[in-house]
Amino acid sequence: MSFGDQQQCGRSLTKSECSLSKTDWQKKLTPEQFYVTREKGTEEPFSGMYLNNKETGMYHCVCCDSPLFSSEKKYCSGTGWPSFSEAHGTKDSDESHTGILRRLDNSLGYPRMEVVCKQCEAHLGHVFPDGPEPTGQRFCINSVALKFKPSKP
Repeated sequence: MSFGDQQQCGRSLTKSECSLSKTDWQKKLTPEQFYVTREKGTEEPFSGMYLNNKETGMYHCVCCDSPLFSSEKKYCSGTGWPSFSEAHGTKDSDESHTGILRRLDNSLGYPRMEVVCKQCEAHLGHVFPDGPEPTGQRFCINSVALKFKPSKP
């Protein structure tokens, strides 16, 4: 594994987890999880298992288990996907300690900001500038890209 690959994968994953082949990802994930996270798909609106989840806890990447979003920042946007006002680990507007990266996405012919997992580069969804104050952001995230872990009582 080259230095660039190590940087791209992140520090917490092993070499085998970083370099999973398409076939390995297909074995590890359900077809819908693979479509969304590895092929940049989108689940149907209002179909996700976490859309109406109101439990307290943390949302992790379904591919690599990296913590991504806290239930404390989840809100109902009415868009049909789980929405968050910021990523877990955000300090003011600094996302350098979060589990996400933003990437420009022009796949629909206009610019949007894609959200991917920093550790395994799984496609999670998109972020839009129409969220609630104080951040004004709406992280629109696919349920199938997430694994929810409830807080311990």
